[in-house]
Amino acid sequence: MKVNQKDSEKVGWDQMRGSSGNPIAVPVAQARTLPKLMVWLILFVSVTYVVYTLKLVSTSRACDDDLLITPPLMTVLSSEANVTMGAATAEGIRNQTSTTVALRREIPEAHKRTELRHIVFGIAASAKLWDQRKNYIKLWWKPKEMRGIVWLDNQVKTRSDEGLPPVRISGDTSRFSYTNKQGHPSAIRISRIVSETFRLRMKDVRWFVMGDDDTVFITENLVRLLAKYDHNQYYYIGSLSESHLQNIYFSYSMAYGGGGFAISYPLARALERMQDRCIQRYPGLYGSDDRMQACMAELGVPLTKELGFHQYDVYGNLFGLLAAHPVTPLVSLHHLDVVEPIFPNVTRVEALKQLMVPMKLDSAGLMQQSICYDKAKGWTISVSWGFAVQIFRGIFSPREIEMPSRTFLNWYRKADYTAYAFNTRPVSRNPCQKPFVFYLSRARFDSSMNQTVSEYARHRVPHPLCRWKMADPADIDRVEVYKKPDPHLWQRSPRRNCCRILDSKKRSAKNMAIDVGVCREGEISEI
Repeated sequence: MKVNQKDSEKVGWDQMRGSSGNPIAVPVAQARTLPKLMVWLILFVSVTYVVYTLKLVSTSRACDDDLLITPPLMTVLSSEANVTMGAATAEGIRNQTSTTVALRREIPEAHKRTELRHIVFGIAASAKLWDQRKNYIKLWWKPKEMRGIVWLDNQVKTRSDEGLPPVRISGDTSRFSYTNKQGHPSAIRISRIVSETFRLRMKDVRWFVMGDDDTVFITENLVRLLAKYDHNQYYYIGSLSESHLQNIYFSYSMAYGGGGFAISYPLARALERMQDRCIQRYPGLYGSDDRMQACMAELGVPLTKELGFHQYDVYGNLFGLLAAHPVTPLVSLHHLDVVEPIFPNVTRVEALKQLMVPMKLDSAGLMQQSICYDKAKGWTISVSWGFAVQIFRGIFSPREIEMPSRTFLNWYRKADYTAYAFNTRPVSRNPCQKPFVFYLSRARFDSSMNQTVSEYARHRVPHPLCRWKMADPADIDRVEVYKKPDPHLWQRSPRRNCCRILDSKKRSAKNMAIDVGVCREGEISEI
């Protein structure tokens, strides 16, 4: 139907009439219409802003959580975040909020810092030596806090009240070829311990730690060390032999198994899938740890070196090594049947029990060296906290004192200083420079001062005659060391603690007091 020009004008005119039917001027109508439009526009923008803000807050919370959520949780959160605004009623917003809160409760558990319960130990043991070596395991094993398996070649007698890990017999390895004439086929059995432990399918495992039955772990430091690494990645962590020749013969890229090594869960899973095939390819290798490294090379995973794992391929007295421990947490001690007891005049097990006392007080600081000077008397003092104190006549630079003295023989029973994979210094031939050694006698925690008090008694051995006209350390009977526990020591950049000689005016002339702690601003071991 057509509408002529006059009709269209009539319609427009009618729309412009008021309720009384009188015509209204066009400018007045525009003046009244514009405020209404502005009000509606403002209301529309305000409502849109409020709704958009609510959605943004909800999704931003989800995004923040996505950074910490495992893939299954991220899927759930993503589905919640994709709810359309048309369905985002007040009830829907409450549901989203409750879901986000529930997810927040789950996230911290999955991403907590690594703890002892996240570690599973695989301990290689021999039935022939079990009765002797199980005493080493008793020193560090905590039945209610730790998980692990002792893997043996044959059955042994066990008691439930011994406080030891469960015992299992390793799987049959007769199908694997072993052609090394100098070694023993048991190396194949031991090399499969990580895989066999993995197949037990324990829950909430982040790390598998391998060690021998004559290895002692400082588990608190082990946890501190592993907490630095992302357990969701491939990691193969351990250390080398002290013997340069051993490292050349086997590998400088291999973690020595007696000192212990750690494998992250994803890497253990990858290893378990291919290890038996890998072992078949290396029948001529000597031990278990070089077989492990050969498989790691096939997986493309290098060794991450941590100096706190100690193989101790040496003979004799460990004093020089322990008194100058590197600036890293003490994680393990191995070959304890080969070396002398670490404290004099006691058995090996008794000596290690003695070391456990300061370990319980301040495990992070155990064996850590501090170097300071009594310049009035011309002495150099080295403190290996929880182990020993040395007093030297004369002033030695920190560069010298931080090097281990050669109180031990190399793995081939020779006093050959070129056979070590680290710097050493000779035991001084000058009779006046022979150190006076004070071994730990007792340690306690003083709650009133919030610090540990460790006492070190002089080791009574004959000293050669010295004609130097200076103060004689032989006049000192006991050294007291005061130190505040520092559990966060290894969360900072590595640095030796500083030590300070305390005022002895109010003390016996036969006692020395030393304070050990974090170096103050500008404090150095200045000679």
